[in-house]
Amino acid sequence: MHWVSAAHAISAEIRLYGNLFAKADPYDLAENQDVLDNLNPNSLEILTGAKLEPSLANAKLEDRFQFERVGYFCIDPDSKPGNLVFNRTLALKDSWAKIENKSGKKSGA
Repeated sequence: MHWVSAAHAISAEIRLYGNLFAKADPYDLAENQDVLDNLNPNSLEILTGAKLEPSLANAKLEDRFQFERVGYFCIDPDSKPGNLVFNRTLALKDSWAKIENKSGKKSGA
């Protein structure tokens, strides 16, 4: 992990994919509900103007990367020279947050 100045970094779009459904069992439905009622409205978060290491400008479709403390990413076929798009393929586990949730503490407390 190293620091990259904004002046030397490249900009990219980052797509953070999450769970598609809000419930573990999407068919756990109330009366008069459809499975589509359990869609997670936050299953995709798009970050624009992310600053990345300049060497990523040469990324190719089959390349994979770990972005520190965020997860693993691959380049999206929507990418074009000067307009890169990265998709998160796997988020990193946040063990610390699980420990805090169990103890009832919040970060910074």
